[in-house]
Amino acid sequence: MDRSASGWINGLVGVIIFSGSLPATRIAVQEFDPVFLTVARAAIAGVLAFVLLVVFRQKRPARADLFSLFIVSLGVVVGFPLLTALALQHVTSAHSIVFIGLLPLATAIFGVVRGGERPRPVFWIFSVLGSVLVAGFALAQGVSASPTGDLLMLAAIIVCGLGYAEGARLSRRLGGWQVISWALVLSLPIMALLTLLYLPPTLEDIGTPAWLSLAYVSLFSMLIGFVFWYRGLAQGGIAAVGQLQLLQPFFGLALAATLLRESVTPLMLLVTVAVILCVAGARRFAN
Repeated sequence: MDRSASGWINGLVGVIIFSGSLPATRIAVQEFDPVFLTVARAAIAGVLAFVLLVVFRQKRPARADLFSLFIVSLGVVVGFPLLTALALQHVTSAHSIVFIGLLPLATAIFGVVRGGERPRPVFWIFSVLGSVLVAGFALAQGVSASPTGDLLMLAAIIVCGLGYAEGARLSRRLGGWQVISWALVLSLPIMALLTLLYLPPTLEDIGTPAWLSLAYVSLFSMLIGFVFWYRGLAQGGIAAVGQLQLLQPFFGLALAATLLRESVTPLMLLVTVAVILCVAGARRFAN
């Protein structure tokens, strides 16, 4: 299997895993404080990452890599989980999932800025058109829907795109699972301390669905998914493989409707399909 095909397969596996993140977060924030959920998932994943690095005797990253790891931590360990958890207090997971349509554009932009990639001009036409469709959907809901939730989701997309691109760039030297593991370990002391500070006064009233959701976002969304995702981006190209994120709304909307019994409107489906068609065009001209 050539490197490009392997990149697309790894990227697809990562997207499938990430598709459960927002529905799981939506369930968890109904019983956990968003800040606690953010720091707890990072702390749990950080402990596991530390064990992996020790067991496989990985060398410490070079001093020159620390700034990049800090950006990865800020974007995907803290920023995206916290901002989406706060947003999901104002909007449904089905509504928030459509914003994932902006992630390929954000990732591609940072892939150019930080990764040195140069997609063809036609690529940007398709990517921008897809983003406009997503923004139009948000505006069509009206400001009464939740401007706070929408702004939080937009901020989450920006920091996540930066974290994705920076992690993919660094993965070319360190490896995919090593990058997310070191990013988690670097943030572990602060995340562990904050977990203790924000620990709920009682855990007896927390239901099983919330605990299972915390386990999912800690193990899969925070660690396992990135093993595949960063490897895929590094192998197949940040801008190109990043377009696979447009499949995430399909998987996510299906989960939101199935597990949370949330309403998936025809407009949501129409926007999702239209954006994916745009990304199919963008993928063709990514290189």
